[in-house]
Amino acid sequence: MSSYYNPADLAKFGKISDWQPEMGKKFFDYYGEVFKEGALTEREKSLIALAVAHVVQCPYCIDAYTSDALQKGVDEAEMMEAVHVGAAIKGGATLVHATMMMNKAKELSM
Repeated sequence: MSSYYNPADLAKFGKISDWQPEMGKKFFDYYGEVFKEGALTEREKSLIALAVAHVVQCPYCIDAYTSDALQKGVDEAEMMEAVHVGAAIKGGATLVHATMMMNKAKELSM
């Protein structure tokens, strides 16, 4: 079974700088700083990244941050709970927009 996403492409991520070195460097410098220990531990940041990867549905990110989280000592239950947190936020964000639909329907029904 083939997929639109090629897992081998994840290893090529750094090559995005090839066609625009200055912007690539700025991105990777920023990316590196974001994931350094700060108010949050690297472990916590990895878990957040894993949840966000699921919300934005990035298979490359899911692969990368599943591996990263495991390497940082995150267990399977923590990973799944983080994914559920992301799903709840995404679901809530979808449903709260129903208020816009409700307002418009009310406006048009008057």
